[in-house]
Amino acid sequence: MKILLVDDHAVVRQGYASLLRALLPEVQLREACDGEQALQRVQEEIPNLVIMDIGLPGISGLETTRRLRQRLPQLRVLFFSMHDELPLVRQALDAGAIGYLTKNSSPEVLVEAVKRTAAGHAYIEQQLATQLACNPASSDGLDPRLRELTQREFEIFVMLARGLPPRQIAEKLCISAKTLSNYQTLVKNKLQIASQAELVHLAIDSGVVRVGLESA
Repeated sequence: MKILLVDDHAVVRQGYASLLRALLPEVQLREACDGEQALQRVQEEIPNLVIMDIGLPGISGLETTRRLRQRLPQLRVLFFSMHDELPLVRQALDAGAIGYLTKNSSPEVLVEAVKRTAAGHAYIEQQLATQLACNPASSDGLDPRLRELTQREFEIFVMLARGLPPRQIAEKLCISAKTLSNYQTLVKNKLQIASQAELVHLAIDSGVVRVGLESA
């Protein structure tokens, strides 16, 4: 089984890579630190499964997945993220992911998810699967204005709502401060809001972020 693990945090990525190699010795595992490198790795060798983080510098995990699936519709992508908000889970599935798992999961659950998704079976963490079933997309409370945002705009919206400083957001996405400023203006115009407070309230009301949830 060939797996590509995509995560921009080197220590985290290497830790999970070591875990997977120990629990699944038959796995041939490669790593990528961002979306661009993931696209290159897949072009060099098509894996059985891509394990993808959402928050990547440059091209987001959502956009990377969309591009990969456009090129290779049969490619299987399992999202492995700290984020457990339903709107983000739905965005991942809409981008073409076959599964979604949070990093709070046990090693045994991770192994089970890897085995199932690599075999072509959908796998969504039990708690998230229950929430999705109980909250259909048509009634998830997501403000219609948020559906007008592109994936990159939505990602920036989430980071702003979480209180990340603009400089940190720009560095994480590998864009200039000016480009980020343009995005901020565009997002606020699309959402018809004028202040950071309004942005945060909209994010909380829509379930995109939760009060007290740390950024990751």
